Amino acid sequence: MPKIGNINWQKFEKFLLSIGCKFKREKGDHRIYTKQGLNRPVVVPRDKILPEFIILKNLRTLGISREKYFKIISKK
Repeated sequence: MPKIGNINWQKFEKFLLSIGCKFKREKGDHRIYTKQGLNRPVVVPRDKILPEFIILKNLRTLGISREKYFKIISKK
């Protein structure tokens, strides 16, 4: 399985919107997204590049596997 690696926050935002997440609010440099059925919101810092651990944490929150993430992100 390939390594997830770092990604631009705007590309990750496009991924979130494509799976049905909605932008709820922004506090400081963090953007908050919600989706029906999630126990907690998805938080994305507006740094230029998101480190791998933040992506993995958010994928775990969303209940999305690495394979599904790679399929969706490769279509973008």
